[in-house]
Amino acid sequence: MFRRTFWFTAGAAAGVWATTKVNRKIRQLSPESLAAQAANKALVAGHRLKDFAVDVRTGMVRREAELGEALGIDASAAPELPAPRRVVAIEQDEPGGRRGTTYPYNSHNRNEDH
Repeated sequence: MFRRTFWFTAGAAAGVWATTKVNRKIRQLSPESLAAQAANKALVAGHRLKDFAVDVRTGMVRREAELGEALGIDASAAPELPAPRRVVAIEQDEPGGRRGTTYPYNSHNRNEDH
């Protein structure tokens, strides 16, 4: 009698354990969970990339200072960067109401659908 009770309890415990493991794995493989895991990994990779860029920039500044000392160049007299160029996103109207046309206006365009 004791032997049957032991094996029944062991089987029930194994079933509960297996069911729990399967449900946990199913939740891990759901689309929402996979998307969250991918987003977390992307954030971690972004932070590592940012840290790497900061380390590279720090090393670059240090090396430039060393080279400046070796060559006798004053690093404090660095030239100013030029102002960023402005890009026009929308073309201005030309006289006559045409937009951005540089060719002579022809009302009989063969490529238009009539």
